[in-house]
Amino acid sequence: MKVLVAMSGGVDSSVAAALMKDSGHDVIGVTLKLWVGPNGEAPTAGCCTVSDAEDARRVAAQLDIPYYVLDYSEEFKGGVVDRFVHDYASGRTPNPCIECNRTVKFDRLLSRLDDFDCDVLVTGHHARTRLEDGEWSLYRGEDNAKDQSYVLSMLTQHELTRTRLPVGELTKRKVRAVAAGMGLRTAYKAESMDICFVGQRDYRGFLRETAPEVFAAGDIVDVDGNKMGEHDGIADFTVGQRRGLGVAVGEPRFVVRIEPATSTVVIGERDHLATKGVVLDKITATSGSMGDGPVIAQYRAHGEPVRALLSGSTLAFEEPQEAVSPGQTVAFYEGDRVLGGALITETII
Repeated sequence: MKVLVAMSGGVDSSVAAALMKDSGHDVIGVTLKLWVGPNGEAPTAGCCTVSDAEDARRVAAQLDIPYYVLDYSEEFKGGVVDRFVHDYASGRTPNPCIECNRTVKFDRLLSRLDDFDCDVLVTGHHARTRLEDGEWSLYRGEDNAKDQSYVLSMLTQHELTRTRLPVGELTKRKVRAVAAGMGLRTAYKAESMDICFVGQRDYRGFLRETAPEVFAAGDIVDVDGNKMGEHDGIADFTVGQRRGLGVAVGEPRFVVRIEPATSTVVIGERDHLATKGVVLDKITATSGSMGDGPVIAQYRAHGEPVRALLSGSTLAFEEPQEAVSPGQTVAFYEGDRVLGGALITETII
């Protein structure tokens, strides 16, 4: 095959490219230019820095494969950054990496396969794809500690049929060993956990610098509606937050709900965080459509999977869950196989 490899400059995508070439495929490497600051500056942290692009270019040169940089900064700003700002301004907790995968990385790169005369897209995600009974299935990665199937749960047959994830069959330790054995410069490169456009600062600082208009003062109240204090903006808070509430009552209090219409933050005791279920939107399935029935649900990237019952656009947890927030993605599993995903729009207390 002729394959297009998304190269972030990290060890995983470097090894993905190397494995595809070693398997005899014709490989082309591409790096996406995604985030450009208000003054044209490149990110200094995350997965899209100048040094990352340089690492990707050098690995491509070492593998003797063609290499390109594709500019999707406008698409990234509209589909990911603006969405991130809007969600926090609306009292939701977004996952920008999932939106980046959905609206840029897979959507845009798959649309470019024909331009490069390529058959499939290859990424360095720790997840696995398998052809089963004529359809492609998505599974958790071999290394459970590094599994990234959650952030790929929005993929459907449209994407899966043209996507390959070679490093998902390996543990992270094995990936580094392969890279070291090949002499790749990224073999021992540290992983970045930062959001590329936020960097090493707190996301609140990013919002204050780039979208100060999302901060509107409001009240902090308890679950009975009693005023406990005031705040500078709901973007400073997320459901489940305990620290930095600006309220001292002698006992731990948590953000249990955010009401954007009135810019109100509701706090309560830990028991008030319990959520019986959620209302869903943008439900996708890796194969066909999501049917009603029992599923294993995961609503954080590295959260504990829990049993739940899906019925239409409602997901009921077998046992109440803590700190579930609108804006989060929930992934559905059957064992290690990904069934689909959805966006949480409302919690059910």
